[in-house]
Amino acid sequence: MGEMETAPKPGRDVPPKKDKLQTKRKKPRRYWEEETVPTTDGASPGPPCNKKNRELRPQRPKNAHILKKSRISKKPQVPKKPREWKNPESQRSLSGAQDPFPGPAPVPVEVVQKFCRIDKSRKLPRSKAKTRSRLEVAEAEEEETSIKAARSELLLAEEPGFLEGEDGEDTAKICQADIVEAVDIASAAKHFDLNLRQFGPYRLNYSRTGRHLAFGGRRGHVAALDWVTKKLMCEINVMEAVRDIRFLHSEALLAVAQNRWLHIYDNQGIELHCIRRCDRVTRLEFLPFHFLLATASETGFLTYLDVSVGKIVAALNVRAGRLDVMSQNPYNAVIHLGHSNGTVSLWSPAMKEPLAKILCHRGGVRAVAVDSTGTYMATSGLDHQLKIFDLRGTYQPLSTRTLPHGAGHLAFSQRGLLVAGMGDVVNIWAGQGKASPPSLEQPYLTHRLSGPVHGLQFCPFEDVLGVGHSGGVTSMLVPGAGEPNFDGLESNPYRSRKQRQEWEVKALLEKVPAELICLDPRALAEVDVISLEQGKKERIERLGYDPEAKAPFQPKPKQKGRSSTASLVKRKRKVMDEEHRDKVRQSLQQQQQQQKEAKAKSTGARPSALDRFVR
Repeated sequence: MGEMETAPKPGRDVPPKKDKLQTKRKKPRRYWEEETVPTTDGASPGPPCNKKNRELRPQRPKNAHILKKSRISKKPQVPKKPREWKNPESQRSLSGAQDPFPGPAPVPVEVVQKFCRIDKSRKLPRSKAKTRSRLEVAEAEEEETSIKAARSELLLAEEPGFLEGEDGEDTAKICQADIVEAVDIASAAKHFDLNLRQFGPYRLNYSRTGRHLAFGGRRGHVAALDWVTKKLMCEINVMEAVRDIRFLHSEALLAVAQNRWLHIYDNQGIELHCIRRCDRVTRLEFLPFHFLLATASETGFLTYLDVSVGKIVAALNVRAGRLDVMSQNPYNAVIHLGHSNGTVSLWSPAMKEPLAKILCHRGGVRAVAVDSTGTYMATSGLDHQLKIFDLRGTYQPLSTRTLPHGAGHLAFSQRGLLVAGMGDVVNIWAGQGKASPPSLEQPYLTHRLSGPVHGLQFCPFEDVLGVGHSGGVTSMLVPGAGEPNFDGLESNPYRSRKQRQEWEVKALLEKVPAELICLDPRALAEVDVISLEQGKKERIERLGYDPEAKAPFQPKPKQKGRSSTASLVKRKRKVMDEEHRDKVRQSLQQQQQQQKEAKAKSTGARPSALDRFVR
């Protein structure tokens, strides 16, 4: 018989069979894991280890930024080192150039202290840990805010940029063409001339934001435009002489003093109102914080119109003849009127008489202007004198200059520059600063126009002077005239329609009553001691005793529910009634005593037959 077949032994010719459990537990190797070396006989052999396989390295996927830790890998995990900032000297741009000033710009400590609002030297005693941490966070935020404010101070120019001549050069000889050629394109576009000889001479007015310009000609031409973009809003001909024009609280409403009555138009040129009670108006002034339109007429009346409700607040008879010289004080909203007898009177709608009268010139007053701080007033008269007065209670002239031709129009800028229109020449004088009066010795700028000047006004927040003359309208560049820093919540030149509507609602809610207009606005916050004492004296005379002479009675608290509010009030009332009865008894006794003394005096005289009826 043949030899029996036997099963092959494992480990010799046939590989052993794998267990199903081992097959399930085994996990495939990932490409980022290290290759495992077989240590047991039962381990599966790996790929042949040749030279090419040694050089292969696991590649990092393109979209993978952070590699996850593998649970299978036996390679020890090395903790990542913190990122170190490279040396700024080694950092170069793409062009290879090196930054000569690396890092943030240094800020002076004095400038930071100027904007710091927290005193770090003062510490709260025994502050808790939570309170201390909050204070530290607040101090850190305040320090960061003050540093940011100190860095941005460069944008808030405190010193205006005036023209400065080289080696004693006279700036008055610099022409507008030279200034336009030296400035940038955006500023050069602000100088322009409107040739409108057919309808002149012109009066003009800028809006409070300084973005819109309205002008009206003597022959009925009225127009309003955005003078920065040169976009025309409206242009009409009222077929009547236009004597003055003013924007109201916004650029959407326009007041025009025509030959007969006062008319109100919108920014589309549509007539909204015709106010016939204001007739023969020669000059207009608008008080923005009071919503009052002040009008001066040929008949000698000063009228205040409240544009928010459409009512006339006051109509004052000045009794000084024709009124054609008027200006307002932006500080206290007092109206200054110039008269033909050389005086300037100050008016308020709350008083029927002038608040003050100042004798300024020997002849009639031709023009009046008040600066934005309400400190200085400039006047010009028929005597060819230009004077600057101090309005801080003294009303004395500070400087005087005689002009070859009397100035017919005056205006102050936001930075304190004074402009005077004399015939077809415009002279501008500058001072040492905003709070100092302009020096009348040497003019700052001079410009000759194509016709006689009829109206002057500096544009708010711009170095621009608008001049209306018989040949049209001219926009001049005056460096250092405007205030560069505007309040975006009060007068924003770049506001949208929605922002303008919200501002209008807020301004109406904060409207100042017309009765509060006075010479010194700071007196409104003070106590009127004279009136208080007079009222106290009248009260004592009316009651017969001084109720404030003795301290008020304060009842002592009681227990068992007898100290309720009602019982305390009853006890107070009882004590007050008793004191009142005592006062009345004393007054009655005094009256009886006076009657007895009077009777004794009468008995001492000659007896009469009627004494028998006296009881």
